[in-house]
Amino acid sequence: MTPLDAPAREPQTAHIVEKLSVLDRFLPLWILAAMGLGLLLSAVAPGFGEALDSYQVAGVSVPIAVGLLVMMYPVLAKVRYNETGHVLQDRKLMITSLVINWLLAPAFMFVLAWVFLADLPEYRTGLIIVGLARCIAMVLIWNDLACGDREAAAVLVAVNSVFQVAMFGVLGWFYLQVLPTWLGLPTTSAEFSVAAITLSVLVFLGIPLVAGFLTRTLGERRLGREAYESRVLPRIGPWALYGLLFTIVVLFALQGSQVMANPLDVARIAVPLVVYFVVVFGASMVIGRYLNLGYERTTTLSFTASGNNFELAIAVAIATFGATSGQALAGVVGPLIEVPVLVALVYVALWARKYFTARPGRIERSL
Repeated sequence: MTPLDAPAREPQTAHIVEKLSVLDRFLPLWILAAMGLGLLLSAVAPGFGEALDSYQVAGVSVPIAVGLLVMMYPVLAKVRYNETGHVLQDRKLMITSLVINWLLAPAFMFVLAWVFLADLPEYRTGLIIVGLARCIAMVLIWNDLACGDREAAAVLVAVNSVFQVAMFGVLGWFYLQVLPTWLGLPTTSAEFSVAAITLSVLVFLGIPLVAGFLTRTLGERRLGREAYESRVLPRIGPWALYGLLFTIVVLFALQGSQVMANPLDVARIAVPLVVYFVVVFGASMVIGRYLNLGYERTTTLSFTASGNNFELAIAVAIATFGATSGQALAGVVGPLIEVPVLVALVYVALWARKYFTARPGRIERSL
């Protein structure tokens, strides 16, 4: 193996953001606008949020539930579920990904939550829930922009999706009740329920996961992969953002008075999130380099480890603690911070490419 020829092969990073769609490129702006609209509605029509929240099934607001399901479905319809063979054979990648995603990263978020939000238990709990929701969404975009391994990203996203259904509730119980007890720290309030979290995951991840799998499988069978990805996905893809923005509007309409009364709380939630993204991404890049995974799979490992599934975190927080809870607000702040930070980390990954060696038989891609 020889070092990458940086001058000849280094991707042109000047136009990374321009490769995003208009919706994705200005995602932080849309989220800010949705937050602003929600706050405006809470001020001029204080009954709007409560009216929407009054329609509930099993304790979950129907409009919010619809928004959450719409968020999740398009992302899971993008996953190539049948491309698992050669990636699953890479035991170093799979084991490393599982260890970082399900042991190290949640533990690190637990530490950050207690360090930065020890006096704000609702936000602290919300941040811990965010740490348990492993990324299955925008990671595919960041990975592609940074010239990561697309097939490996699809497999790790699928593994995270399935693993969340099986383990999210158990890990939630461990980090919110068991571990704090061992450390002599306060546990989450009595309203916390492992069954409630597990049910939330099964509904808000299980339903769109099955729907996404069936859409991908039946769509490819009828149209072929190329037609499915060029004709179907562009039509359903934007609905993930529509669902997210709708949910944010409703949440901030419900939480407007709380946010306006405590604007510094939002900033305090943002700080540990930035630390989390940067440290987990950097550590994953170093680990991948040490294990000789190659640039493409190291990049994939790093983005799947550092990103989080805020859609699921928001869904669990709402279903378990309510739409007006601090836990839900912590989840809503997440995407606002994640998008610009991970766009910046795309540039960092491309800069770090020169420190990796090329994998044999691997064709270098450029943007």
